[in-house]
Amino acid sequence: MCGRYASTKDPAKLAAEFAAVDATGDAAPGADYNVAPTKSVFSVVARHPRDEAGERDESRTERTIWLMRWGLVPSWAKSISVGNRMINAKSETVTSKPAFRSPIKRQRCLLPADGWYEWKRDGQVKQPYFMTTQDGSSLAMAGIWSTWRDPEAGPDAPPLVSCSVLTTDAVGPLTDIHERMPLLLAPTVWERWLDPDNAEVGELLAPPTRDLVDELELRPVSTAVNNVRNNGAELLERVDPDPAPVGLDHDG
Repeated sequence: MCGRYASTKDPAKLAAEFAAVDATGDAAPGADYNVAPTKSVFSVVARHPRDEAGERDESRTERTIWLMRWGLVPSWAKSISVGNRMINAKSETVTSKPAFRSPIKRQRCLLPADGWYEWKRDGQVKQPYFMTTQDGSSLAMAGIWSTWRDPEAGPDAPPLVSCSVLTTDAVGPLTDIHERMPLLLAPTVWERWLDPDNAEVGELLAPPTRDLVDELELRPVSTAVNNVRNNGAELLERVDPDPAPVGLDHDG
């Protein structure tokens, strides 16, 4: 957890919603109803802008919509495959794990999502649920990011920017589905979370408030989401829970 989510808004809408500048250009992916690890995902970052000479303006920050690969590859990694195991970072240990303790200080992001999927186990049955807002606004999942350069690529090769979703203990009704959830951040703390000059975010690593969770809809959805090759709006539709055991092909 979190191993799948949906992201269907275009970057212009996300830029407006998060008061950011769209920097995705022609590389922006289309609507994705079954976002899986290693895919390119939207993120929101805040950095000090640079002038034409490359000088950083420390007096202000600018929010930007970036694209990142889901699955954090630390700067010291020898292979990109390391990121396949780092799609999530536990909020309880993110400040101490070698791969995460540097990014959590200076390289934090928000990962916008329509909602995320989780699977509730009932005996041999795993029923997928889609957790989403009731008003259609985006969820802001706390994330961290890193840049990595392939040691076998040339010096002019662009770096890979990758990310992890922070997770925490489930809250309220979500505990009936799974013991973990993404660390959701309310708009009131976005600025503090994104601030590149703020290295102390310990208080923001606590589970979200019950009020935030109570605003979510916990929607049973089709087991078609189990297969990463399925990707359409029908994956978000409410269904009656399937009583039959099903196979599962997901990373949650």
